Amino acid sequence: MGIKPICEQSPEELQALLQETKEAYAAFQAKKLSLNMARGKPAPAQLDLTMPMLDTLKSDTPLISESGDDCRNYGVLSGITEAKKLFASLIGAKEEEMFIAGNSSLELMFACVQIACIKGIAGCTPWSRLDSVKFLCPVPGYDRHFGLTEYFNIGMIPVPMTEDGPDMDLVEKYVETDESIKGIWCVPIYSNPGGIVYSDETVRRFAALKPAAKDFRIFWDNAYCIHHLTDTPRQPLTINAACEESGNRSIFYQFMSTSKITFSGGGVAAFNTSAENLSELSKHLGIQTIGFDKINQLRHVKFFGDAEGVKAHMELHRQILKPKFDAVLNALARELKPLGIGSWTEPQGGYFVSFDAPCGCAKRVVQLCKEGGVTLTGAGATFPYQKDPDDRNIRIAPTYPSVDELEQAMELFCISVKLAALEQLV
Repeated sequence: MGIKPICEQSPEELQALLQETKEAYAAFQAKKLSLNMARGKPAPAQLDLTMPMLDTLKSDTPLISESGDDCRNYGVLSGITEAKKLFASLIGAKEEEMFIAGNSSLELMFACVQIACIKGIAGCTPWSRLDSVKFLCPVPGYDRHFGLTEYFNIGMIPVPMTEDGPDMDLVEKYVETDESIKGIWCVPIYSNPGGIVYSDETVRRFAALKPAAKDFRIFWDNAYCIHHLTDTPRQPLTINAACEESGNRSIFYQFMSTSKITFSGGGVAAFNTSAENLSELSKHLGIQTIGFDKINQLRHVKFFGDAEGVKAHMELHRQILKPKFDAVLNALARELKPLGIGSWTEPQGGYFVSFDAPCGCAKRVVQLCKEGGVTLTGAGATFPYQKDPDDRNIRIAPTYPSVDELEQAMELFCISVKLAALEQLV
């Protein structure tokens, strides 16, 4: 006879299962594990893939860009031409609408919000002088987006995610009727943490928005656009193509970086928007810096060559990451699915698995995991102000630990989910 879902078990059976789970949990505590799955960091083996890039530039290598600029010197604020071409080919953008910066796309997002707050954009009043400024925040979402928004005292309105992306009926209602809505955070390919890929219809509806606020912008964080876990990835419509179709070319700011492609602290970040937006923002960014690290930009271009070189490199990443995601999903299917406890995504790319525990259990699961030796992202982190109204969502980050460590961590995770759910029932 197979395992019965807990909703079909008698009080006596539930009590016995609770006792069995407590004993299994105590056995894990005795192991004194110390594993950290709190952040989606590349594993050492992934970073090792990029070590040959350090040999692409020698002391006698001419450090002159394609346009004739000396990469060792000041200037070229928007980045070298060959780097613009490389990034443009990855996201379907125009070379002249690319800005290549330092190592962090989050830094570029911060700069865009800061400029809007202090100086204003599109000829509008700076956000810091307005009585009310709000962003839409698809949930569950990326905690650093929410942290940045909160830092600038911008209000956050949660918008539920669907299997096709954010609830666009709600997005359209808010954006097109409320002038205080100034932006929305989007991770369009393999959303953080759900791994959702926006449908073409969703992308077109974003591009066709008619905002009440002239200075409304879509913050399109394309962090995982080539981070596939399958060899037959979806090829969704790009925001560039959709906005070209709709004639709404200045409505979006698009970001990406090589932080999870090459070195997390030594990658290259890219920014893409209309030429008009780029011209306006460059005036402000040019006060902040005379130019970013062009030697690193050149190093990346020489290492990859072109977009196909980047894709070949990402296939090596996939070979490292796929077994880790399989370990997570196999454990959840084996240990929790028969009991009918929780639900989870099965992403085709990105860096996370989004897990929904029974209502009211997420904080307890995270606590139990920590006391058992496994640190997870805090419960609530995937919602604005770290407040998950249902206390359900937990972000699982499989990338950094080894497969063996993951199998141990997921065994403890599943025990913790069972224990939290049974404590609530019995």
